[in-house]
Amino acid sequence: MENSKNSSAKSNEWTTGQPLITFENVYKSYGDNKVLNGINLSVHKGENLVILGRSGSGKSVAVKCLVGLTKVDKGVITVMGKDVTKLNEQELNQIRLKIGFLFQNGALYDSMTVKQNLAFTLQHNNKKLNESEVEVAILEALNNVGLAEAIDKMPAELSGGMRKRIGLARALIIKPEIIIYDEPTAGLDTITAREIIELIRNIKQNYNATSIIITHDLTCAKYTGDRIIVLKDGIIKAEGSFSDIENNADDWVKSFFEK
Repeated sequence: MENSKNSSAKSNEWTTGQPLITFENVYKSYGDNKVLNGINLSVHKGENLVILGRSGSGKSVAVKCLVGLTKVDKGVITVMGKDVTKLNEQELNQIRLKIGFLFQNGALYDSMTVKQNLAFTLQHNNKKLNESEVEVAILEALNNVGLAEAIDKMPAELSGGMRKRIGLARALIIKPEIIIYDEPTAGLDTITAREIIELIRNIKQNYNATSIIITHDLTCAKYTGDRIIVLKDGIIKAEGSFSDIENNADDWVKSFFEK
């Protein structure tokens, strides 16, 4: 009987080789609006998955369901072997502690310096760290985004690109297993957008984190994604490499590449 229990427990744990994240037949509607309409996908450890789609295609809702901020109507979502659709708030918070977010606007606390923003996030995730350990982690995160000199600046003193970089440093400081990028290049000039794209590529190499990149930017998708899925009206319209998507025969998918 003991062995049976242990076997059952292990079956609910993530092991190397299995997808780190899975969506199985996931549906989500708001009234008559079917936002997710039977999504099936998987993400493996160390993979950068790009979710490409226009506004209202279901990109952001899929991520909200992934972290338990929105409840699905039907289906199963697993993260590291846990079905998040069945977890309570405390259990969901344990999953969220392993996920770093880069929000579209950076989402920094305006009343805090860069250092205080990063320290607040780190100490919220790990209350056991002493002051010296926090200091080292902050400098490491800032160096990884090339902004150590901004440590004492206020968010109002930062450009849009710098705010994105600090937001990324805040995501990295918890050493996440999963990083979610929400429109990482939105609102940036071409040069700054390229810098953010290069950072995302470097983070994949240096952290071996698993990433989901939500974007409508084709350049970002091309250079950051190991695999791309295209959402339309809550369904996966196309999936594959950037070349696969670019050469897809579907007229709607082709429209992404029309200038």
